Amino acid sequence: MEDIKEFHWLLDMVQNIDVGLVVLDREYKIHTWNGFMENHSGMLAYHVKGKVLFDLFPEIDVTWFKRKTDSVFLLKNSAFTTWEQRPYIFKFLNYRPITGTAEYMFQNTTIFPLESIDGTVQHISLLVYDTTDVAVNRSELKSANDRLEVLSKTDALTKLNNRGAWEDMLYKEFKRSIRTQQRCSLVMFDIDHFKSVNDTYGHAAGDEVIRVVAKKLTENKRETDLAGRYGGEEFGVILIDTFANDAMLFCERLREEIAQSPVFFEGNEIKFTISLGIAEFTGEFEDYQQWLQAADAALYRSKENGRNQTNTHGK
Repeated sequence: MEDIKEFHWLLDMVQNIDVGLVVLDREYKIHTWNGFMENHSGMLAYHVKGKVLFDLFPEIDVTWFKRKTDSVFLLKNSAFTTWEQRPYIFKFLNYRPITGTAEYMFQNTTIFPLESIDGTVQHISLLVYDTTDVAVNRSELKSANDRLEVLSKTDALTKLNNRGAWEDMLYKEFKRSIRTQQRCSLVMFDIDHFKSVNDTYGHAAGDEVIRVVAKKLTENKRETDLAGRYGGEEFGVILIDTFANDAMLFCERLREEIAQSPVFFEGNEIKFTISLGIAEFTGEFEDYQQWLQAADAALYRSKENGRNQTNTHGK
């Protein structure tokens, strides 16, 4: 009598436990389908028993699933799959209110052998765990960290790379150029007479001028080029795989476009220009700071010669 009572308890536990329980035979026909599986699949046990799993869930990768279960049948070893490797085996909708952002339930699954009396394995059991809370929380944490990393490297006013991030890119590009011996040009430029813009029209107007310059820079550079706000009204752009002559074409196009793009602020038309300096990487620089100094020197020469022009290091 006591054994029957304990068996009844065991069946009740299997039916109501908050973990999916499925028993399959070697033909992948279903023999056990507990309450968790009923609730999340919408299929009652008596409807699925004796049916092939893949017929009911065609989204399951048959080749992958059989490869996963072969060792369980043959070697009597347990197998595992996690949501990081594969989000789910059973495509159940996610109904949890806390993790409502996930459309489907994330799952960890354990597959283990069920030995018969004769020691052979004719059936396997799947335990399906709902890990949606963990998966969503980890995903949201990663997204938040990714956003913070982007913000830490982004200039708030222009949305370009900030000085620290851009200078790190310059260092890496310097190392790459040494290693590959590919040409690369560095351009430094700033806004002419920017102090007078702030003094005459105010810092809000100056900020708008900086934003317009950044916008024009973004529109004119290639996706592979690396642009940043170096500080104040000064900008830098690394032109990947570019000779100085081609860099000059880029600079002149940008310079002319900016000269023709006045800012209208609080009823005022603010005209402005930029001066630019180019330094092509040629292997003469011992470190990236020397490369930067060469581009700065070319920029300084542009200012000395009257501004609103481009000069190249060594020419």
